[in-house]
Amino acid sequence: MSATEKMQIVDYNDRYQSAFRDLNAAWIAKYFEMEDSDYQLLDNPRQAIVEKGGYILVALDNGKPVGVCALVKLDGDPYDFELAKLAVAPEAQGKHIGSQLIDAMIVKAREQGAKKLYIESHTSLKPAIHLYQKAGFKEITDHPSAYNRVNIQMELTL
Repeated sequence: MSATEKMQIVDYNDRYQSAFRDLNAAWIAKYFEMEDSDYQLLDNPRQAIVEKGGYILVALDNGKPVGVCALVKLDGDPYDFELAKLAVAPEAQGKHIGSQLIDAMIVKAREQGAKKLYIESHTSLKPAIHLYQKAGFKEITDHPSAYNRVNIQMELTL
């Protein structure tokens, strides 16, 4: 059985809260430092994301959470959602999980009638930037960010 055959992408529920937090906190702490905005989303993802009209998907490998991604609802001017908090466990990287999560979120956004998606990142995260570009995201400038670490912003017109 190949890695993708045992991989499942499922909607978030509260049993995945610690995986959502831990997978994201691990990469943030490795490259940057946690900021207030991180804590707001990671400590209470149901309240901060899902109950505000957003979505979280979880990639499961044989039932174990190995990847997560959020679609944070924005006001639609000019972006409907922000693709955020994409994280894949180190042992699961290189298996196209990040791409699968991004693709699934793009489908989810289209189903919600979204016209534009937004991403914030850092150019040092080359694999992530490559995934975003591969999905069709293009670099933009002059959009304010709540994060100190952001040095690249991208958008996707659906």
